[in-house]
Amino acid sequence: MNNRYLLCLLICCALFYFSVPRIHPFASGLEGLFAISWLAFAFLVFAGNLAALLYPYKYKKRYGEGEESAEKNKKRMRAN
Repeated sequence: MNNRYLLCLLICCALFYFSVPRIHPFASGLEGLFAISWLAFAFLVFAGNLAALLYPYKYKKRYGEGEESAEKNKKRMRAN
């Protein structure tokens, strides 16, 4: 999973490297609007992948929070 996020970050950096010199965000009309919106979405992609890389999602078990609930289930099964 981390390899995918790292690859996406590298691709995003490459897109920034090649596009920023060619984009003019202060241009008038649709060109400026497109440049600003493209840069905003590219920044969101970069921030999302960086956050996913730095703060990985931790999976929880389906029926409880860990070993404590497993012990409770064992006790419950013994009582029956």
